[in-house]
Amino acid sequence: MTMDDRKMRILQAIIDDYILTGVPVGSRTISRKYETGLSSATIRNEMSDLEELGYLDQPHVSAGRIPSAKAYRLYVDTLLQAGKIPNNSAESIQAHFSGRTRQIEDVIDRAAQVISSLTNYTAVVLGPKGKAPKLQTVQLVPVSRGTALVVIVTDLGIIRDSLIHVSAELDSDTLYNISRNLTEQLQGCTLQEACDRMPDMIQRMRDNDEVLQGLYGFLTERKELPRTAQIAVGGTSNMLAYPEYSDMEKARSFLSLMETRDKLEDIIRGNGEMAFTVRIGPETGVPEMADCSIVTATYSTRTGHHGTIGVIGPTRMQYSRVISILNMMGHQLTEMLNDDSKGRS
Repeated sequence: MTMDDRKMRILQAIIDDYILTGVPVGSRTISRKYETGLSSATIRNEMSDLEELGYLDQPHVSAGRIPSAKAYRLYVDTLLQAGKIPNNSAESIQAHFSGRTRQIEDVIDRAAQVISSLTNYTAVVLGPKGKAPKLQTVQLVPVSRGTALVVIVTDLGIIRDSLIHVSAELDSDTLYNISRNLTEQLQGCTLQEACDRMPDMIQRMRDNDEVLQGLYGFLTERKELPRTAQIAVGGTSNMLAYPEYSDMEKARSFLSLMETRDKLEDIIRGNGEMAFTVRIGPETGVPEMADCSIVTATYSTRTGHHGTIGVIGPTRMQYSRVISILNMMGHQLTEMLNDDSKGRS
């Protein structure tokens, strides 16, 4: 028995209907709702063949069929046509990035919320991961008399800022010159290395002691930026709206997994730096996600550090829409972090 075009068309109709309704699909439903040009009897025979081939399951004797994990894999690999993200969704993503933010943590948190709201699934966003971030620029911006904003930009696109006290006599030109001097001496250093250099710089630049002491305190508080990725989760409770997680024990296991951030990072980043991955049901390798699919995409910074965005949903998720949204979000994150890593603020 082989998988011919007719079986493929019927299987796609069954998957499309089950994704939409979550209700087992019968031959009459396919005959009535989809223009197959086939009788219910013919469709029923083909469905029996598809079940024998392992593409359909029958949860109850009198019920219709539901797609198996094998069917979804075939659907994703060969049947799925690239879907277009609706205009309102595209606008929502663009609006999310229209207001620039200095903190990558804010970008990641907001990205997770946007993805989860657009897909109605659970979203996970991992920050760029790599070696310890290296300092690119130090900027001192006057805010008021005796106060300046210090902005640290690293090669991960991570921007940190804080107010520090400075001499009331320092004007914007002087602060600019100090910023340029600090950048020249600290560029390429890790935050730990910058901290190690500060005591000597304070001794050599006594005229700017107050500025350097403020910067030293700022760096000391932030020198332990984790090499592990920041992780943000959005829409965890979305999964509870699907029948697959109506069982309380199954729901509890899923929610517990969402709180185990180390394991969650391993799951989402499991396929390295591939542009897109789709893991369906048992392919996730996680018992708590046996009824889930995980779709991931990557984004990158100018220096080659990679982050990952992912969506976790039931196996009957809207794959085309999810892939479209992740594709657009990945491009937006890459563009934004590339701009920020060049020192824009």
